[in-house]
Amino acid sequence: MARPQDPPRGFFPFGNPFKNLSSKNPVLSSNLLSLLNTFETNLASSITKLVPKEKSQILTLSWMSQAMASLCQTHNAIKTLITDLELPVSDWEDKWVDIYLDISVKLLDLCNAFSSELSRLNQGHLFLQFALHNLGTNAPQNLPKAQSSLDAWKQHIVSKNPRLESCHAILTSLVQTLNLPKVKNSAKGKVLMRALYGVKVKTLYISGVFAAAFSGSSQNLLYVTVSNELPWAPSFMDMQNTMNSEMKSIFLSDGLTVMKELEAVDSGVKNLAPAIQQGSIDSISLQPLKDSVTELTSGIDLVSKEVDCFFKILLSGRDTLLENLRSMGAPTTVLTTSPKKAAGKKQRGF
Repeated sequence: MARPQDPPRGFFPFGNPFKNLSSKNPVLSSNLLSLLNTFETNLASSITKLVPKEKSQILTLSWMSQAMASLCQTHNAIKTLITDLELPVSDWEDKWVDIYLDISVKLLDLCNAFSSELSRLNQGHLFLQFALHNLGTNAPQNLPKAQSSLDAWKQHIVSKNPRLESCHAILTSLVQTLNLPKVKNSAKGKVLMRALYGVKVKTLYISGVFAAAFSGSSQNLLYVTVSNELPWAPSFMDMQNTMNSEMKSIFLSDGLTVMKELEAVDSGVKNLAPAIQQGSIDSISLQPLKDSVTELTSGIDLVSKEVDCFFKILLSGRDTLLENLRSMGAPTTVLTTSPKKAAGKKQRGF
């Protein structure tokens, strides 16, 4: 398991991203201020709900499911804000479109990597089910088969998923987008860019937690510094500090994996080892393993559904934007850019 390398660094490399809304700029209308305040207040509330109340909740599939559902909610909220701002794509600056397409394709790549790992973890369920079946018979001749299945499950869980190897590079490139483009003569654009900044920070950090949990590498764990000017900053820093502090300790442990539900199954397997060797398993001693397997399977299903939901929201947003661009007669090069090519484009700040 990877060990934390250097102390966390803040990602704020491009100065103050909120100068676009400073007193030097035209004063926003009361309606625009109300829309921005409502969005940022709701963002703060959604982040507060993700702050673990107990250490035991950290790096659980339950928290991951809740976090991904929260991202879906936030990304839907930004769509609503764009509608409320009455800011059609025809009023977007070209760089906003380029940046949105570039960032969204990277998030889609992360979703694909996460879905791949969830599918791989779910495949391990077959080993566990076969083992539980043989253990449930309490027949001495079936116990070696059960032990073989449990050993195969462990080997499967600790094996590496090559689809996760790209996560660190993608996250690093997304970090470079944590600045706001200059918005000229568009009060609505300035509101949108500031709101999108909050969406990006929340999305980036949670994506880093997912990548760290699935890869078992602390290198994917991020520490994002945000300005105190933002109403959601205290909630975000509370969530980040609470999560990162405990996750560092977990990464330093010698467990099979950093994810709690997987560790619970592994603990159940270890507890049964003496009874398997003695050649007799009773239903009472087997129940804890059954319960942990059920919780693991249920958790994987829930997280998979939320990741799929997030993927569809991102894809729908891209499709809508591209369709609007087509109706405006946008250049073919913009509309035909493949995800693979977009992921490799030179990054411009968001």
